[in-house]
Amino acid sequence: MTTLGELSFDVATALSLGARERQEDTVVADFPLGAPMGFAVLSDGMGGHACGDVASGIVATELFSELKLLSGDPEQMERAIGAVLQDAVTAANSCIRLYEDQAPNTEGMGATLVAPVIFGARLYWVSVGDSPLFLLRGGRLYRLNEDHSYAAQIDLMQARGLMDRDVAQNHPDRSALVSVLAGRKIAKVDCRAEPMTLKDGDIVLAASDGVHTLTDDQIVSALVNNRDKSGRQIGEALVAAVLAEACPDQDNLSLCIIKATRRGAGQNGPPARQSPQSSPSETGQVVQIDRRADHRTVRTIVSLTRKVGK
Repeated sequence: MTTLGELSFDVATALSLGARERQEDTVVADFPLGAPMGFAVLSDGMGGHACGDVASGIVATELFSELKLLSGDPEQMERAIGAVLQDAVTAANSCIRLYEDQAPNTEGMGATLVAPVIFGARLYWVSVGDSPLFLLRGGRLYRLNEDHSYAAQIDLMQARGLMDRDVAQNHPDRSALVSVLAGRKIAKVDCRAEPMTLKDGDIVLAASDGVHTLTDDQIVSALVNNRDKSGRQIGEALVAAVLAEACPDQDNLSLCIIKATRRGAGQNGPPARQSPQSSPSETGQVVQIDRRADHRTVRTIVSLTRKVGK
């Protein structure tokens, strides 16, 4: 449990191999006791591409190192958070290019990124790709970051009546990415440089797209039914919900749970309830969660919180 200002944060990460032969996701979190800020980094290596596990490791390690280096002066870091996050993404992308130059057989590797950063109760983030950043508030689930896949465009076409629902939901290009870290020009970066204020009882969830085995209602149920428990137990419950789907093609799954509690509130007591109308208006939108029917289930779960260096 880490206290930042008026809120305390219970943070846990989890990894699951799924039905894949190797783990291509990487997730790390750093919320030191007594520190004024904390952050997490999650990266999903591009499936089917050369060395996706290496790519996600490069992205996570580079982002972690850049953010950790600057965290010694959190006030200055927050004042320049937009530039800090953009520069860290550029550096990670350059590292992938350098690695490819030294190991030509890895050409074509890439990875997504989602990195929430919290100062006190103020949440910022940067993301590239389709790894989602969710917020559970008042029993409702909100997608905070942009979805850099064709799924978002396909869903928009469906909403405008330009595509039938069944065609949209089963479109072969739903999971194709329009932006990724692959050592080349980055098409899109979602960088939240203005703070969004977190509240008592909020649960922030960063995840790889392996979580899309579950529907939005299933994710809400797993979070709401376990919100009075520890961050680690919430993460385990979410992975267990994915396991219960028994999907034979389950993708790697990684996640980071960040549970916010009012400072001084009992760790095991229920958080103050938010009104159903209490939405994260700072985000400007609520995005429908993409549902992937072609994903399946997990063989193993490891729940941990760890630190890495460069």
